[in-house]
Amino acid sequence: MCDLAEVYHIFDYKQLPAQKVAVFSIGLRDNSRIKLKMSGQNISFETTLLAGITDKLSVLIWSKTKDAQKGANKPKLILNELNKTNQSDDKEMVFNSGEEFDKYRAQLLNGGD
Repeated sequence: MCDLAEVYHIFDYKQLPAQKVAVFSIGLRDNSRIKLKMSGQNISFETTLLAGITDKLSVLIWSKTKDAQKGANKPKLILNELNKTNQSDDKEMVFNSGEEFDKYRAQLLNGGD
């Protein structure tokens, strides 16, 4: 409703035919609330891109610190917070040897968990 009022000055969209409201909605900019809702996104593409760049830069800088050598104080990823993903991506994997890594990699490539 806010997008239609902001762009087209339509304050009561229920008075219009549904098809006309749909046409107006499709004509909105890609980062409008209606378009984001229609595409199932929480945030705009530009915000996603900027958050991803920030995350990569912070991890790159962190990787050059003593904390990174110990695997401590890894920076929190902004993109995960913006997307509200609580997946197991934050789970850190540590291998004690190259052989251990190779075994795990072979497991993954062969379809194992």
